[in-house]
Amino acid sequence: MSAPSGGPAIPELLHAAVGAIGGTERPGQVAMAEAVAAAVEEDTHLLVQAGTGTGKSMGYLVPVLARAERAVIATATLALQRQLTERDLPRVTEALRPLLGRRAEFATLKGRSNYLCLHRLHEGVPQEEEEGLFDPFEAAASAGGASSKLGRDLLRLRDWADETETGDRDALAPGVSDRAWAQVSVSSRECLGATRCAYGAECFAEAARERARLAEVIVTNHALLSIDTLEGASILPSHDVLVVDEAHELVSRATGVATGELTPASVARAARRSAKLVDEKAADALQNASDGFEALMEPALPGRLDELPEDLRHSLALLRDASRTVITALGGTRDASVEQEDAVRRQALASVETVHTVAERVLEGSEYDVVWYERHERYGASLRVAPMSVSGLLREKLFAERSVVLTSATLKLGGDFDGVAASLGLPPEGRQGPEDPPWRGMDVGSPFDYRRQGILYVARHLDPPGREPARPDMMAELTELIEAAGGRTLGLFSSMRAARAAAEELRGRLPHPILLQGEETLGELIKSFAEDPETCLFGTLSLWQGVDVPGASCQLVVMDRIPFPRPDDPLTGARQKAVEEAGGNGFMAVAATHAALLMAQGAGRLVRAAGDRGVVAVLDSRLARSRYGSFLRASMPDFWYTHDAAQVRRSLAAIDAAAKKA
Repeated sequence: MSAPSGGPAIPELLHAAVGAIGGTERPGQVAMAEAVAAAVEEDTHLLVQAGTGTGKSMGYLVPVLARAERAVIATATLALQRQLTERDLPRVTEALRPLLGRRAEFATLKGRSNYLCLHRLHEGVPQEEEEGLFDPFEAAASAGGASSKLGRDLLRLRDWADETETGDRDALAPGVSDRAWAQVSVSSRECLGATRCAYGAECFAEAARERARLAEVIVTNHALLSIDTLEGASILPSHDVLVVDEAHELVSRATGVATGELTPASVARAARRSAKLVDEKAADALQNASDGFEALMEPALPGRLDELPEDLRHSLALLRDASRTVITALGGTRDASVEQEDAVRRQALASVETVHTVAERVLEGSEYDVVWYERHERYGASLRVAPMSVSGLLREKLFAERSVVLTSATLKLGGDFDGVAASLGLPPEGRQGPEDPPWRGMDVGSPFDYRRQGILYVARHLDPPGREPARPDMMAELTELIEAAGGRTLGLFSSMRAARAAAEELRGRLPHPILLQGEETLGELIKSFAEDPETCLFGTLSLWQGVDVPGASCQLVVMDRIPFPRPDDPLTGARQKAVEEAGGNGFMAVAATHAALLMAQGAGRLVRAAGDRGVVAVLDSRLARSRYGSFLRASMPDFWYTHDAAQVRRSLAAIDAAAKKA
């Protein structure tokens, strides 16, 4: 296929690009690049499953760069953003320049709070006197302040501000705590605006937006894409092509953006911030409403609210009305020449607007929203509201007026794309009506020979898992597997409680070091795991998707149980009920699809390179015995499948012996 401009063919461009990054061309990569080029040219949409090792970033970068029109690439993880902007795009744009006759400009764009704010840095943080806080930079400059972690972080940030060209938090290494970063950053609502800020001409966030406006390729994240798409915030420049990498994460990130929350602390903060900026009557009304909300939330138990209790409805109405009055007052007369006052006002306004928006949304009681109480051990109770589904919003706003390519190693669940497509608001493949967005799915496979490189072992003989995390039969099975593997184990657990219980139990049984998520930063844990083949790493959700350790250090991946969502999760329960009321199978559409996605991602941690060998062990007999087991297995890589525990232990011992000889 030729490039859209009539220039070099896509395979020729891909060959040059892959050579520039020192990679190897693969048939699936070529097929993907040609399919992306066709979808963009025809103004249609494409879902591409590209297995580990395919080189999918080249599969979409080359046809996007060949088109010479603006494109946005959205990723879920910082690691992939860095790979694209620091490794792939610089090399590929340079390699394609002689073939295309131009060098495409690219830029990264994130939310405003990801960039250091010079106004905050130099003018200080607007703080409420009632909180008894002091200037953090003055404290950091003192001997006592500089000895604290916060003080050291703030001094580092002040020094870094003089060196950095981007002000991007992710460029600061090592990083700083969220508390420290909050002292030097602002949200979009708190920002004074470039024209009203004394530092507007030097603003890092504004500079990033300007670079994005001039760039041909803009790399961003799912959260910013969701805000731009769902809230109509017009943050991203207009573009003709959207590529969503790590697309299996998009619905979750979009749901997070569309979720509102009220906590007693956030409401009290809004009342404090606005108290001295409005008249006494308005301030007292919001403070009284805040006190009432706090008293109401103190005994609140977690769970969905199908109907709002009358006392909650009354409390939210008081919050809504009081915050509306304060918002009106904050927008009134002020001394615009006093910049610090303006910053205080903007911060107060942002806080109060959030209270008003969420209170009003909950009171509206939309049939498309789910409302629930949630309780955190450390932070107490919160009131949350989220959309029943984001599929309608994504269908309406994501796929309009641009060609969209969604790609991931896990988009086919149960053997087809229909589950993921439905979550995005797309009809089943091949059954699109004239008003539906035109799309097709494509699986370009993987260069790895999964049936030769890996075994899927299901411990069929174990009792089905119950509520307790420390199942004796499962612990015995896990011990034997790790012993046979000589360590080299990534343990993926359905909860932190289960991971902790397994780590504590097996540390007393095995000679191998066992690392536990939460005992060190995730980056340090993965580094230690990769460096010592005898080490095991146990953890929960972020490990199911965030570990890339090829070679001998990861030859056994264990899943303690099928990772269904919690049965008491309000949003999951509401979504399942809605599917059932529409005549569908709520369990399969929601819970099983959620589990399938995680299991596909988890199993994908095993084979990361052509020489990798190993076992994925699922210690949940339901995967072999239940009717939904075949759906879940079909979502995972096509490993050789067995229930034979003795054979698996022999295979692990052989792999361990071969690794030690290498």
